[in-house]
Amino acid sequence: MFKVLVTCPPMLGQLESLREYAVKKGIELVSGNVTQTLTEKELKSLLPNYDGWIIGDDPATHAVLSVGKSGALKATVKWGIGIDNVDFDACKKLGLPIDNTPNMFGKEVADLALGYVIGLARQTFYIDRKVRMGLWPKPAGMSLSGKTVGVVGYGDIGSNLATRLTSLEMNVLVFDPFAEQSTENKNISFSTFPNKLEECDFLVFTCALNADTWHMLNQQTLALLKSGAFVINVARGQLIDESALIAYLESGHIEAAALDVFDVEPLPSQSKLMQFDKCILGTHNASNTKEAANRASLVAIDKIGRFLHEQ
Repeated sequence: MFKVLVTCPPMLGQLESLREYAVKKGIELVSGNVTQTLTEKELKSLLPNYDGWIIGDDPATHAVLSVGKSGALKATVKWGIGIDNVDFDACKKLGLPIDNTPNMFGKEVADLALGYVIGLARQTFYIDRKVRMGLWPKPAGMSLSGKTVGVVGYGDIGSNLATRLTSLEMNVLVFDPFAEQSTENKNISFSTFPNKLEECDFLVFTCALNADTWHMLNQQTLALLKSGAFVINVARGQLIDESALIAYLESGHIEAAALDVFDVEPLPSQSKLMQFDKCILGTHNASNTKEAANRASLVAIDKIGRFLHEQ
């Protein structure tokens, strides 16, 4: 029986229901004590004791993987889509099989992004907070029909989001250098970031984090957005320069933001983002539905099992 460490919070939330399936694959799943991620130090002390590792958003660096490889570690799988936290080159050099679980959450993350669009436009989260304080606010919201949403990234998530937005009679402006710029939907058009940012009422990030996209929303690009625009991020925190976003929220140039991801996670309690009542703050949880987490977890178990039995 191979011992596999699991450090992905959504999978950990379903671990008991997955154990029987894993045992049939010759795997014993072991829970990591994780809130969001483990540190390099914690991982170095744990990994040498396990045959496999199902990775969350933890730092799967060369140093961490090398220590694991020096012990029992034989294979790894990154749970989910994003791979920016995993050193794939190190896995190759160390002879550690590695894969992720792509195309698992496009609809689910798009659902949440759409919820954020509606929540910001109608201030539903703000109203809820005030009612709980004994108040009865009635802010005027924004009608969505005819408004423009910039969608940065047109992969599984971005394309699913565009479908949802156009069903609300919204216009979608796609920013993705790799997207096939053809669609039968007249409400979807394409541009090169940051061209045409001034047209966006909403700007939603659904793209991967890499050297080209790090801090792509910064002081310069924020200035291009129209006054009163909304910013939404359901991808990776480092796509946005948080300090610049905070400054634009303070000035009122950006009306509000909905952020499921941040530079530092969990979000520090002293973060200035906490002071903006109209903002919506998440817990890096956009993909986490029971159905989607179960799909991705079963695929992760299948892949890690195959890797381990091939050793």
